[in-house]
Amino acid sequence: MGYLIDSESRNRIARLREILEAKKLDLALVYYDETNIGCGWYLTGWCPQFESGAVLVPRKGEPMLLGGPESEPFAKQDSAIKETRNFPVFMVPDEEYPNATIIDFPKLFAELSGTIGKVSRIGLVGLAGMPTGCYNGIVNGFAGVEIVDITNEFLALRHDKSAWEQEQIRHAFGLADLACDAMKKAIRPGVAEIAVAAEGEYAVRSRGASGFGFTAIVGSGARANAVVPTASSKQLVDGELVMLGMAPKWNGYAGVFGDTVPVSGEYTARQKDCINHLREVFRLTKAMLQVGKSGREIDVPGRKYFEKHDLLKYLVCPFAHTIGLLEAEAPFFGPNSDDVLRPGMTVCVDVSFFGHPEFNGARIETGYLITENGPVPFSEKLDALHTSELK
Repeated sequence: MGYLIDSESRNRIARLREILEAKKLDLALVYYDETNIGCGWYLTGWCPQFESGAVLVPRKGEPMLLGGPESEPFAKQDSAIKETRNFPVFMVPDEEYPNATIIDFPKLFAELSGTIGKVSRIGLVGLAGMPTGCYNGIVNGFAGVEIVDITNEFLALRHDKSAWEQEQIRHAFGLADLACDAMKKAIRPGVAEIAVAAEGEYAVRSRGASGFGFTAIVGSGARANAVVPTASSKQLVDGELVMLGMAPKWNGYAGVFGDTVPVSGEYTARQKDCINHLREVFRLTKAMLQVGKSGREIDVPGRKYFEKHDLLKYLVCPFAHTIGLLEAEAPFFGPNSDDVLRPGMTVCVDVSFFGHPEFNGARIETGYLITENGPVPFSEKLDALHTSELK
């Protein structure tokens, strides 16, 4: 059972073909693997295990998946694109598949020349994350063909979310709420970080989560300084703060929560100060989520507040980023970003600092749909929490 509905798949392929038409390209090759999952998933609603691959979309003709034989049956079941070809460069090195049909790029080039006509110019997506062997295989196999990097143009297709995408993201944030509740309920002195993560993972997997945008974050005490610490066997200690985060996916789209809570169940006066600093910057940043605002503008109020309270030297990450197929994806609305907010974008306010001599690291996060009337929370619960003040 695939995750991507036909109407979305057709629309996305059509939009990619508009790029091909505008740039006079004969086809696009969109690279993907388990790390660089977003662009391939955008067209297929699918990603292989163990192997990598590419989506081939001709300007005219049927698209196909280029990959390896181990994931081929999986693709034919779950991918929105069913036509497949297998290549050594996408396979597990040294693995053998005696019954598989495996070709190379010169053979593919010859096939395409016979089906879609002369191939003179192709667009590549994901060039920066593509292994050298894969790139060389394409260049050598498509000898004499001009190769154009269209990664930025393709990524721009993902910036604005359709109504269907917004629905998936909202559902994922509902799962994130459940994970947040389950993980907080598990927190007490003597419990291992990994046991806290397990509670959140079970809460969302048992309700249909299709995966996670990142491995569960549970960092207690000094471990919070790791910025994105995965849960360990360390036990929670009374008096510590513990930083929590989980990004469950629904039909491939991520939701997220981030919070920092006391192991004891009650914040000390100084811990309240820590959280209130984060929440004030959260409120300031949320207020900037207005259509037409750029990253350079969005970042200013929170950065000024951190500077005023001597926290700027502990700042690692800007305060706003997009969420979608990845928990954090372009555009990023940092201090040097000229990207502007548009209706239909989905954006997280993500406020944190790390390396503080007293508080270590701390983070709070939730997400919003950008509308003409201002940001609409995906999680009313976390929006209310992060915009309130601890007394």
